[in-house]
Amino acid sequence: MRADTSIARKTRRGTRRRAVPILATPPLPVLVGGTALVLTGALGLWQLLPDVEPTVGAGHGRGMSQVGAFDNARAGWNAEEILGHYYPGAELGQIGATTIGVRLQAQDDATLDTYAAAGAQVAGRMIGPGEAAHLTPMPDGGASVVVTAGCDGEVLWQSATDDPYVYPIGAGPGRPADEHLTLCGGTAYRGALGVALENGSYRTVNQVDIEDYLAGVLPAEMQANWADQGAFEALRAQAIAARSYALAEDRYPYAQTCDTTDCQVYPGTVKEDARTTDAVAATVGTVLLRDGLILRSEYSAAPDGGRPADIETFAVGPAPGDLVESLPIPALPELPADPGPTIEALAGESVIDTEYRRLGGPGSSIGAPIGPEMLLPQRAGTYRLYTNGVIVATKTLGAQVVDFSTLLQLVPEVGDQVPGSAGSRPKPGGAQGDPLVEGAPQLPDLADVGPAPDPNAAPDPNAATDPGAATGPGAATGPGVSTDPNAAATPDASGTDAAPGPEMSSGVDPNFAPEQILEPDPGAVPPPLQPNAVPTE
Repeated sequence: MRADTSIARKTRRGTRRRAVPILATPPLPVLVGGTALVLTGALGLWQLLPDVEPTVGAGHGRGMSQVGAFDNARAGWNAEEILGHYYPGAELGQIGATTIGVRLQAQDDATLDTYAAAGAQVAGRMIGPGEAAHLTPMPDGGASVVVTAGCDGEVLWQSATDDPYVYPIGAGPGRPADEHLTLCGGTAYRGALGVALENGSYRTVNQVDIEDYLAGVLPAEMQANWADQGAFEALRAQAIAARSYALAEDRYPYAQTCDTTDCQVYPGTVKEDARTTDAVAATVGTVLLRDGLILRSEYSAAPDGGRPADIETFAVGPAPGDLVESLPIPALPELPADPGPTIEALAGESVIDTEYRRLGGPGSSIGAPIGPEMLLPQRAGTYRLYTNGVIVATKTLGAQVVDFSTLLQLVPEVGDQVPGSAGSRPKPGGAQGDPLVEGAPQLPDLADVGPAPDPNAAPDPNAATDPGAATGPGAATGPGVSTDPNAAATPDASGTDAAPGPEMSSGVDPNFAPEQILEPDPGAVPPPLQPNAVPTE
């Protein structure tokens, strides 16, 4: 029997009412008793047709029944009639373009490792097609960023950012597939992907336009082929209910909703289908309201067709006018006029760059850089080679100048990359062997944080010296150098024995252990590059 119950349509410009006939009792023309199924013993039409079944289980039975919506749509109901039956007293409202944050629960406790076939944006700069961004959330709300060639290729650059998101190269909903961000070893998502901390645990968030979000939700909650079974109106009703439910959510400080049956099933783009996308487009911006606020319109796959809900028992969210409309992708900074800017210039100054500049840059005693910044073992920090030494940087120890011998203890495989004789053990005649550039001062060890020694500094009058030792800036002097009267003499170029010199020193603080650097600092070190790696304690 049809009643004259009406459903109102509310927009930002006011309320427009029209009569919508609602069935007081939904007709289920094919209702057959049978074996008990989940919650009831009733079988609906959906169970008698091939390939028609709930997508994610029977659910809790509150609100709209997806099964009932299917049956009613096949009986000739439109989406508004279906919604008016299951949510009596609700109104229809309209929203503008809106972004929603979705917690991707399968990514909990993992770094974010993502790329896009067309390239992406992160930390204020572009990354190329297929280049992967690896983000680890930081306590200050930002993230450390490592960009690699592919998901596990060489490190191209790394930095830190106060905007912990990776963005597609183009703004707005409905972007093509090659712009979707894909998890390394996982699925793709529309919109932006970012990271957050929740009580010290890593979280991954998808910031996505609400209509793009629904394109992923709808085929996961209902079957797209219901459109081929005469139930397209059920898909339209589902789109409105799902949009309302998501926008009324407020689960986390960093995201409104999640991607599992705890909220709504949302697998990204993997199940997107033109038929369900059409249903989303046919209802764009439409939501259910109670007293002007967006209704958290619960629904399920209750197999008995369900019953009207008491919407007063459902939570509500914001008013349509209070929603935060979609924001554009942050603009990239203008590139330098130089047609060939360096990666370091584009990425911003690193901790090592800052220390190198403080020391005086290429004109300083440490010399010119050799190669890019590289990761230390266990990704405990970074280092960079220079002609006269190395700068090592970690979150716990900061940036320090060390000698090549110290680096070789940490990274033995770089022995063939250091210049000249620096790759071998230090030689007699100096605390670190012969300087690589004439006149270059001795480099401090890891215990000596600070700028390189001044070659013009006056010698320490209390330092232990040897009459036969050299007195130039490359000589080993000072309280850190021990003398040994039994040290073996080293022949000079003429073949005669030179006067005994001070015994060689490793250039490393005897109380220093390389493990001091190689102990990772969770939450502070550059992120691991393995796809979806779970941090260890």
